[in-house]
Amino acid sequence: MNDLNVKLPGSTSGLNVECRNSKQHGKKDSKITDHFMRMPKAEEKRKEQCEIKYQRTDRKIPKYIAPHLSPDKKWLGTPIEEMRRMPRCGIQLPFLRPSANHTVTIRVDLLRAGEVPKPFPTHFKDLWDNKHVKMPCSEQNLYPVEDENGERTAGSRWELIQTALLNKFTRPQNLKDAILKYNVAYSKKWDFTALVDFWDKVLEEAEAQHLYQSILPDMVKIALCLPNICTQPIPLLKQKMNHSITMSQEQIASLLANAFFCTFPRRNAKMKSEYSSYPDINFNRLFEGRSSRKPEKLKTLFCYFRRVTEKKPTGLVTFTRQSLEDFPEWERCEKPLTRLHVTYEGTIEGNGQGMLQVDFANRFVGGGVTSAGLVQEEIRFLINPELIVSRLFTEVLDHNECLIITGTEQYSEYTGYAETYRWARSHEDESERDNWQRRSTEIVAIDALHFRRYLDQFVPEKMRRELNKAYCGFLRPGVSSENLSAVATGNWGCGAFGGDARLKALIQILAAAVAERDVVYFTFGDSELMRDIYSIHTFLTERKLTVGEVYKLLLRYYNEECRNCSTPGPDIKLYPFIYHAVESCEETTNQPGQRTGA
Repeated sequence: MNDLNVKLPGSTSGLNVECRNSKQHGKKDSKITDHFMRMPKAEEKRKEQCEIKYQRTDRKIPKYIAPHLSPDKKWLGTPIEEMRRMPRCGIQLPFLRPSANHTVTIRVDLLRAGEVPKPFPTHFKDLWDNKHVKMPCSEQNLYPVEDENGERTAGSRWELIQTALLNKFTRPQNLKDAILKYNVAYSKKWDFTALVDFWDKVLEEAEAQHLYQSILPDMVKIALCLPNICTQPIPLLKQKMNHSITMSQEQIASLLANAFFCTFPRRNAKMKSEYSSYPDINFNRLFEGRSSRKPEKLKTLFCYFRRVTEKKPTGLVTFTRQSLEDFPEWERCEKPLTRLHVTYEGTIEGNGQGMLQVDFANRFVGGGVTSAGLVQEEIRFLINPELIVSRLFTEVLDHNECLIITGTEQYSEYTGYAETYRWARSHEDESERDNWQRRSTEIVAIDALHFRRYLDQFVPEKMRRELNKAYCGFLRPGVSSENLSAVATGNWGCGAFGGDARLKALIQILAAAVAERDVVYFTFGDSELMRDIYSIHTFLTERKLTVGEVYKLLLRYYNEECRNCSTPGPDIKLYPFIYHAVESCEETTNQPGQRTGA
């Protein structure tokens, strides 16, 4: 297959390409999940009905015709039941213990199934430095106060927080006033319209009463217990670090209650501030504006807070920042493609239990979850709110990094997507727990590039970046393939990020192959995309093409179809190009007198 690198006879200029049905704009998204994969340009109906002729001869090169696939098939490829899932496929976990690259904030010797983990150490230890989260309850968390003589002195902000939050809330204005008591600098900047409207216009009277009589007081209680629950300094997961933090679900609940009440210091300033390379953690932006998304977000989050305050959760969650220095030489990679299951039904979280579930992330993890965003990543962070605490300590992801979160619990079910998102009901998570008392839910946050021009994504360095990012997310150094669950993914980096779903599918398939994991791919209602991905995967695997050979085809596609393209999108789409290039190579190789390069 080395002949794949050789330009086809006649090359690009020697091809006479005639494409039918090549309208430049797809129809407006209408399906709930189409936002995952805004279709670029001419990808709506079958447009690959191209006649490709060499100008040198009159011989017509037959276009590859994929095998007929029954239109009523809801999935294709390897049955999902045959794909590996945690915890069954996993290795025996070692005894949980802290180390130089693993912070554990609970007493591991007292960890018992069904019991609330005990914090470690017993008493609050404060570190106010640039390597750890600055905690609201720190003695160093000060604010200026004036005494009776008009002298300015430093007072304890935590005492002010306690006084403000222990007041009774019967109106949304009370909650607003309390939050602004210890955020005075933002009293004229922060807007609480969404919170006020939710309380006054969305909730029934009985629901509003339950909110201020029960849920909010319980949230205050767990927030103010912070120094008794989160006793160990929490390290910042900075760029270039390979470090894990394992904490209890109860500790996360206390941290998130503080985020709701906007108590975290130094996290509100913008521009070149201390935490400008970290996501927002305080919830002030969730409370602003009149977006119809905000009430549904608030319902989802209050469902979580109600659940964790009514009954303390008993599990642990691990957050791992993985930063890689070594990446594959993609063109030289001789690994074969792994197995694929592709379906247009189901969801990553609903049908990918026990698999490595991909979060189509923003480089600031969580994206707009605490503001206006409401697409794949934000929805996942809302229904599994323990993910949100990662924003407290995870610095913006670099190109060679990912965040792996193991053990979060799903608390809510939902319908819709973006503007149609609705909180549906509370969810009882029945995922198995591992020996560290974590739910067997492993989520990886990998951020795709944002392409403003469709053609940019085919530039070799951009394709290589996306391959490396996916590889970083999928790789588990030192773990053998039989102990690795399948990757549950979909149209990563498509939608608003401008990615081409067919290219991104192939990129993830290649990255998973090198990481030695199978792929379970959800096309979110798009049956044509399902068939296309299955067909290209089958075509490549039947011909035993390696990862390197497929990567070289991507490079050829850029050189021959994209580099000098003067229109918004190339005439020949990626998959037809691959079919044609491979078949032409096979024909050339099989002709008498032609060399038969392997």
